[in-house]
Amino acid sequence: MDKQPANKAAPGRAPARDPWDEALERIVRAEDSDPFQILGPHWTDRAGKRALAIRVFRPGASEASILWKNGAISPAAGIAPGGLFETLIDPAAAKLRDGAPVSPGSYRVKFRFPDGNTVETLDPYAFPPLLTDYDLHLFGEGTHYQKYEKLGAHVREVEGVRGVHFAVWAPNAQRVSVVGDFNLWDGRTCAMRNRGSSGIWEIFLPELGEGTLYKFEILSRFNHHLGLKSDPYGFAAEMRPKTASVVADIDRYKWNDANWMEARAKADWLHAPMSIYEVYAGGWRRKGPEHHWLTYNDLAGQLIPYVKRMGYTHIEFLPLMEHPFDGSWGYQTAGYFAVTSRYGTPGDFKRFVDRCHQEGIGVILDWTPAHFPRDAHGLAFFDGTHLYEHADPRKGEHPDWGTLVFNYGRNEVQNFLLSNALFWLDKYHIDALRVDAVASMLYLDYSRQPGEWIPNTFGGRENLEAIAFIRHLNEVLHQRHPGALMIAEESTAWPAVSRPTYIGGLGFDLKWNMGWMNDTLRYFALDPIHRQYHHGELTFSMIYAFHENFVLPFSHDEVVHGKRALLEKMPGDDWQKFANLRLLFGYMFAHPGKKLLFMGSELGQRSEFWEEGSVEWNLENSPPHRGIQRLVADLNRLHQTEPALFQVDFEWSGFEWIDANDAAASVLSFLRRAKDAGDSIVVVCNMTPVLRENYRVGVPRPGYYREILNSDSRHYEGSDVGNSGGVNAEPIPWHDRPYSLKLRLPPLSAMYFKL
Repeated sequence: MDKQPANKAAPGRAPARDPWDEALERIVRAEDSDPFQILGPHWTDRAGKRALAIRVFRPGASEASILWKNGAISPAAGIAPGGLFETLIDPAAAKLRDGAPVSPGSYRVKFRFPDGNTVETLDPYAFPPLLTDYDLHLFGEGTHYQKYEKLGAHVREVEGVRGVHFAVWAPNAQRVSVVGDFNLWDGRTCAMRNRGSSGIWEIFLPELGEGTLYKFEILSRFNHHLGLKSDPYGFAAEMRPKTASVVADIDRYKWNDANWMEARAKADWLHAPMSIYEVYAGGWRRKGPEHHWLTYNDLAGQLIPYVKRMGYTHIEFLPLMEHPFDGSWGYQTAGYFAVTSRYGTPGDFKRFVDRCHQEGIGVILDWTPAHFPRDAHGLAFFDGTHLYEHADPRKGEHPDWGTLVFNYGRNEVQNFLLSNALFWLDKYHIDALRVDAVASMLYLDYSRQPGEWIPNTFGGRENLEAIAFIRHLNEVLHQRHPGALMIAEESTAWPAVSRPTYIGGLGFDLKWNMGWMNDTLRYFALDPIHRQYHHGELTFSMIYAFHENFVLPFSHDEVVHGKRALLEKMPGDDWQKFANLRLLFGYMFAHPGKKLLFMGSELGQRSEFWEEGSVEWNLENSPPHRGIQRLVADLNRLHQTEPALFQVDFEWSGFEWIDANDAAASVLSFLRRAKDAGDSIVVVCNMTPVLRENYRVGVPRPGYYREILNSDSRHYEGSDVGNSGGVNAEPIPWHDRPYSLKLRLPPLSAMYFKL
């Protein structure tokens, strides 16, 4: 903007205000929507002559001057109260070509304050915009899948000058500034460039670097609301309770997992073994007298060897994205692109993932696109309006968790979430995302009473915008990352959750089997004398077992808030509790579906999970707890080495009942088969504490059936009742099969036999 002559007032009216003076006042008041029109170098006409005007602003400064690279100094004169200065330069004297841009690094600005202190800096308003019109178009369209490469804070070199480029989406802002220690958190300085209808604001701040603390100060144009916000795309953040974002260069780490990544792209996980160890990083183990968290580096040295020894194929972390409240376990995410600083740096976490891959272990992250917290520094009411969330609480507020629901109808919000999902795979080589609370995304009336929700355009309760987002997300992610998995935590009967989008599914690879988990735990909590009357609660799972690609989860959700640890859910005295838990795990690993077990459950931990505790590792010194741990390790070993236990998890050809109807004895028997139908395992589960002699089970072929697992073995601290290592099939037809096994069934036991 150039200074224009003031308008003359009409007779009898007050003189019209000079637009130029108004523009300068807006700069001083920090209310200008585009300070680049005023500040920085501008060619102008003054008194009929061309001149280069350089305008600079520093609140409270009493003097300013321009220091040229060649040693020349151009004093600047005050043009408005409050620290706004201008210097005019004769292009001929300065040997400047009329109209040519001035190199941003060719001069510095020196401010002097009344107390004698000075500040010297490069001029951020001399630098050009860095986002292209094509970037802005893709943002608005919702198809900028690597949006995190453009928005947020990025260390850059611009025209030979090192600094940080900041960009943020705030379409309803009147003014956005970057604030931090570098400008004393004063939003009047470092006001950003407005990129028009895109709603994007950007600025390059020279001479800043990694470790810089910053936030965005946002003045809303609608209600003059002034907010101080962390960066939605920030790569790092301060340790809570502090909330500033931290400039981080996350591209320096050199990966060493090329073999894993190449193999993953070709992997067929649905027909491969998958046993997942679910971990809360802050509570797997603690260290030192202060009982502090392990770091990512500590976890690499301790968790990875343990998981490898126990035979798990994957580690799944409760959300590691930055969050303000420990008690949310990470599920109230505030920094979607920032790995939490509680346990180390982004580079530390990359090193952990890299180590996992080198040891043949996959890494899964829980991810929360269903809702976000209301914390003032986060996404809520971001630019003084309901930007990321719905304004109407009937759509925008989550009744269960007191959080806010994303507005999936906005392209930019969809783009934020989609680029975030890709970010964790692109930058951190994550192998799978477990998507939290999918059911709450699918249904508009989720946990709402009549009158508390708004039907969709067809009058239904399905959230059409969220459904479209989920399908688009899964399509793009699978296209860009073959071999990576998307896992839904979805607790309803929504059809085809784990089916491809081209046949009408949601496009997930796997779905948590919450029905199986609830029915199974309810059954095992019964006194065995009553189990005969609830036999159908176990057999019911096979009616729908192959409708989806299921994961069988005994997760953190089942051992918190008074639900009791798995061991304490079991009935009876201690002997029966441990036997029941061993039986539960034996049954779980034989049932079709991938496996997931929360940390501590593999030890038969007695206490519930809470975020300030840790796994009770002293239990490794207790024989019955150590027996549970050995059993889980052996089940994991069998799960990886016996194709019948993993190859055909999602089709009837991998499973066959031998006898589903012996409710009176509470015994289940069935076959698990590999792709080669001849490779099979006979599974027999005795759900009562009664020793059953001469129990006959039909089998399809003659031969010797080796007892490859007995949960009652002395090795697992059981009573060691069994079949002396195996039994020969007899030519006695039973269960509509030509041969049968005469077995001793230990009390409360799961037994596997292989021909």
